[in-house]
Amino acid sequence: MKTDNKPWFWIPLLNFASGFPYVIIISVSVLMYKNLGISNEDIGLYTSLLYLPWVIKPLWSPFIELHGTKRKWFLSMQLFISIAFLIVGFIIPTSQFFILSLAVFWVAAFASASNDVASDGFYLLALTKDQQSFFLGIRSTFYRASMLTGNGLIILLAGYLEHLYGDNQKAWSYTMIFVGLVMSILTIYNYFATPKTELPIKAGETEEKNFATVFASFFKKKQIGLTLAFILLFRLGESQLLKMLTPFLVDKTDVGGLGLETEDVGIIYGTFGLIALTVGGILGGIAISKQGLGKWMLPMILTMHLPIIGFILLAHFHPASVYYIYAVVILEQFGYGFGFAAFMMYLIYVAEGESKTSHYAIATGFMALGMMLPGMLSGYIQEYLGYGNFFIWVLTATIPGLILSRFLIYPKDFGKKVE
Repeated sequence: MKTDNKPWFWIPLLNFASGFPYVIIISVSVLMYKNLGISNEDIGLYTSLLYLPWVIKPLWSPFIELHGTKRKWFLSMQLFISIAFLIVGFIIPTSQFFILSLAVFWVAAFASASNDVASDGFYLLALTKDQQSFFLGIRSTFYRASMLTGNGLIILLAGYLEHLYGDNQKAWSYTMIFVGLVMSILTIYNYFATPKTELPIKAGETEEKNFATVFASFFKKKQIGLTLAFILLFRLGESQLLKMLTPFLVDKTDVGGLGLETEDVGIIYGTFGLIALTVGGILGGIAISKQGLGKWMLPMILTMHLPIIGFILLAHFHPASVYYIYAVVILEQFGYGFGFAAFMMYLIYVAEGESKTSHYAIATGFMALGMMLPGMLSGYIQEYLGYGNFFIWVLTATIPGLILSRFLIYPKDFGKKVE
């Protein structure tokens, strides 16, 4: 299959293979542990610690940039992740499944973070800036679609198996084995679909680089203090929402949850949620490519965060009809797909210049730190506040990032397609 210069062949599933292990490790594991009897406090704490590899990935990103090709790196890491998920599947039926599966997820998280570094670098090197802007929506959509596949179809499968066998351990064991096989198929496809060559180093960029210079150069960028504060705080609310949203949906009504079955969660996110996300992501990328980041930064941030109001209403009124839940999820997923494009485009701007692979990894590492720390406390905050007040707190936590965004300096037409 000749796919050079045909990004449509490789961008969708390369980014799907980047997001899929992330959602399994960070998100699907939440419901898995919930259904296997682990408490909200332990789930929030220990699954948030799995963010750490994404936080510290800048420490080894220069090594990935300076040794080997990005293609070899992401293919090797995807194969490793496939094997890790298969191992988790065989671990779940054991008496020490919690500790052992966390350990394997931890190792897989390092491989997944390395896969992200290589995949991001490949995207930045293989495409022109016009293409980067145009495909940003497609890229983020398929990345997020992989998350909805995990939170939708994979959870739907697990719920079906739970009812089929009446044994949650067996159900999740088979589910994780299936996840490992899916990851293997993605790896094989990316082996054949991705271009076999990367752009050569341009003249004047051949001087020897090392870890220290690559890392230090990032912190010499303009507005770096404000930039890092924005990256850390932008997802302050979302980081807590993502950890406690699934427990909210499946917890019994007597403890403030909605009492949904596992399959219900899978159906909601795997159908209408996926469609809404896809539409939002595509429109977000198109909007920026037509009018630039400056025009869309504020509207996209608001579109992303305001749907949290829907979860506040669900937590307070507990509607009997599932259609209200569908409506809130559709709005939240569309808002996420549309709004997150602005944040990712800003990270691309931050990474501009030499060593863009490493600098993008550093930026996303700080983003992961902003997800990990609040997520670790989310279970305790939710238990203290209750679901209704917790979602009010989550909405309030989005305000600092919104305020900081107004002070960022960047070209207003950044990301706009050059006619």
